[in-house]
Amino acid sequence: MDKKDNNITSLYNIRNLKKHFSYGKNVNKAVDGVNLDIYLGETLGLVGESGCGKSTMGRLILGLYNLTDGEIVFQGEDINKMNKKDLFNYAKKTQMIFQDPYASLNPRMIVENIIGEGIDIHKIYNGKEKKDRVHKLLETVGLSKEHANRFPHEFSGGQRQRISIARALAVEPEFIVCDEPISALDVSIQAQIVNLLIELQEKFNLTYLFIAHDLSMVKYISKRIAVMYLGLIAELADSETIYDNPLHPYTNLLLSSIPIPDPEIERKKEKKLIKGDIFSSNRPLNGCPFYPRCPKAVDKCKNEIPKLIEVEKGHFVACLLY
Repeated sequence: MDKKDNNITSLYNIRNLKKHFSYGKNVNKAVDGVNLDIYLGETLGLVGESGCGKSTMGRLILGLYNLTDGEIVFQGEDINKMNKKDLFNYAKKTQMIFQDPYASLNPRMIVENIIGEGIDIHKIYNGKEKKDRVHKLLETVGLSKEHANRFPHEFSGGQRQRISIARALAVEPEFIVCDEPISALDVSIQAQIVNLLIELQEKFNLTYLFIAHDLSMVKYISKRIAVMYLGLIAELADSETIYDNPLHPYTNLLLSSIPIPDPEIERKKEKKLIKGDIFSSNRPLNGCPFYPRCPKAVDKCKNEIPKLIEVEKGHFVACLLY
């Protein structure tokens, strides 16, 4: 899946990525053989239902989890072969915006110290320079320097998420994992945060992995979209192609769940319900993980695991029907 266009550079090359969690005699295969490239300066949307492995993917890329197998190559270097010093520098280049703005900020620290913690760890600024940096970051995300001496409980959810974004920006990263950064916010605030992320991406030349449930919002912010199901990528293409020409049955079902703002059209819309049992990620997998719920499943789907193949230029799908 390497891009052949010389004008597009891969920031990440991820191959056969696996993360298995063991508990007792059971093994949960949260991520089970993902191949993915993330291109410099893009927003890659990662969607799928709860438990499919999206957040685990984000944490693996940042090095917060030890992988079970595979490789994560960042700017040509495998992060699992980095020494301690290189990993420290890698941590500066990569940051995360967490889902819950209420739980991700230390309630005992004032905003200045929350944002400045990474600056201290990486020794980027100190003294007045650090204070000025924090104040500038607050203004960049739509707050003011007067907010620097307040505690997290004094802010709304949207303001807290802006603080989380400022904290992520503090160490001047190149790549940010946005782990459902708007799902805990009011609908009226969600668009503001997404627009802020787009502005910051253009201003600081950032690359995003945008993890979300809201498919319509993912289309708005993402250049490409990867659809994930039970630890595997089911489909990958640019956002317009995913919405206009979805190939995988699971992608079709996900898109049919997006509500239409017009009540009359929504009532008349054909409801495509996913039937059948969810295949457990701790059971041996002999065939396609989606076949127990797939409306188009055939006999060979039970015995053959589909590979992610390119069926059209830039459009990949893991389905035995193609």
